[in-house]
Amino acid sequence: MTLRNNLDDWDLKILDIITKNARIPFKDVAKEVGISRAAVHQRVNRMVDLEVIVGSGYHINPKKVDFKTCTYIGIFLEKGGLFSEVVKGLEEIPEIVECHYTTGAYAIFIKVYAKDNEHLKNILSGKIQKIHGVASTETFISLEESFKRTIPVQA
Repeated sequence: MTLRNNLDDWDLKILDIITKNARIPFKDVAKEVGISRAAVHQRVNRMVDLEVIVGSGYHINPKKVDFKTCTYIGIFLEKGGLFSEVVKGLEEIPEIVECHYTTGAYAIFIKVYAKDNEHLKNILSGKIQKIHGVASTETFISLEESFKRTIPVQA
């Protein structure tokens, strides 16, 4: 099996293993997949080069660093041509952790972490709504993240 002629079954097995446990040593991945540790290392590096694997590092629990309010915000633009300009303004706001150009009611949908409702109000009215091109916003506060996962990788 190939995915865009770049990945084979061994690659998919490696992805399945490391997405479940990013700290697993390559020697353990190699043992589970049935190839050498060097082959695992080469394949992971190739998948990084191909941008199949993007980013690395630790995930921070926002609540443990006092960001207790998770919010999704739909953004209406004054006109679609201002999209790039608005995104540049949104990139300057560190509390915004995701930004998506979407179909449907909103032109842009973002995910924001705030310390509390007052902080969220300051982000909304003091930053987001002041960006040239933003017509209005609609805010959805997440009451609980029930689960979070990566896409399934089938080998």
